[in-house]
Amino acid sequence: MAKMFRHRLLTRLDWYIIKKFLGTYFFSIALIIAIAVVFDYNEHIDKLSKASTHEILFEYYLTFIPYFANLFSPLFLFIAVIFFTSKLAENSEIIAMFSTGMSFKRMMIPYLVSAALVSCLTLALGSWIIPKGNTVRLKFESRYNMSHYSRDNSDGTRNVQLEVEDGVIAFIDWFEIYNKTGYRFTLDKFEGKKLVSHLTARTAQYDTTNVEKYHWKLTGYMVRDMSGPIEEINQGNTLDTIIHFEPADFLIENGQQETLSSGELRQYINRQKERGLGNIQDFEIEYHKRYAMSFASFILTIIGVSLSSRKRKGGMGLHLGIGLGLSFGYILFQTVSSTFAIKGVMSAFWAEWLPNLIFLPVAIILYIKAPK
Repeated sequence: MAKMFRHRLLTRLDWYIIKKFLGTYFFSIALIIAIAVVFDYNEHIDKLSKASTHEILFEYYLTFIPYFANLFSPLFLFIAVIFFTSKLAENSEIIAMFSTGMSFKRMMIPYLVSAALVSCLTLALGSWIIPKGNTVRLKFESRYNMSHYSRDNSDGTRNVQLEVEDGVIAFIDWFEIYNKTGYRFTLDKFEGKKLVSHLTARTAQYDTTNVEKYHWKLTGYMVRDMSGPIEEINQGNTLDTIIHFEPADFLIENGQQETLSSGELRQYINRQKERGLGNIQDFEIEYHKRYAMSFASFILTIIGVSLSSRKRKGGMGLHLGIGLGLSFGYILFQTVSSTFAIKGVMSAFWAEWLPNLIFLPVAIILYIKAPK
């Protein structure tokens, strides 16, 4: 029964198109990856020579390949559509399909099925598999000094202010990264709009040796309790206490957003917004980009099929030229809109989805004008 149902939905011709389409896509991806690996190895040969063969293969290139393939997936999906469909048109196979009564709309089904498979693969890689690999790859690059894998400020950060709990605001004038120590630390607790507690400390050091999370050591502290009718003051030299935040909440590493899964990204963004931190543009861009790029597979497939399904005297050269121009235009538009999001001109959601919203009407117009 399942076999009969499958053949009712997808014919042998559909499976032929799917196999050829995906075969062309994976072949083009494999070809560019092989070239990229050769160039990358030649560029970093002096630093890679310091690593063992196992590290190079499994900690670097095994994680580098999926990242690179997913990065250029929309481009090579488009090229695969243009190349394969142009070959069908050049060999008059599309004319033969139409002569049997198949409509252009029906011919699009195996293409859209293929696009859905690529879209799901892209989303799965970008959301779960690649972030884990990026963690390993970035550590490898840092170990052998292949990239600037460091904090946004290598020494420390200034004027840290965040809400650690409901109504509890922490402030650090200067935080040093190497010893995880904050200077001129204050912690204010509010009930409504009333300040009920004010803690100050000369230093606040995050204790990484303690098994208990959020453990801080304060020195030169003073606590003013204003919750009662009479203000109480308590002070001392040292105080071990639990404060619900850690350095990772306000220190951001370059490329950190690429090491988080989509679920972790969403939790991180929500937590930082609740705490009033504003340096999350890169994280929001990465989160929305993963879904926008996956959806782009459908738009680029429709554009590619609509452009290249007509047989032309010049062959596929014109199709490939137009296709490459549109695909590079899409990538350029996505890069520019992401820059706008980083600068705060527009939200990360609109920045990542705007190229899709602009190219979607292009896809619809080309689909309507495609040969029927």
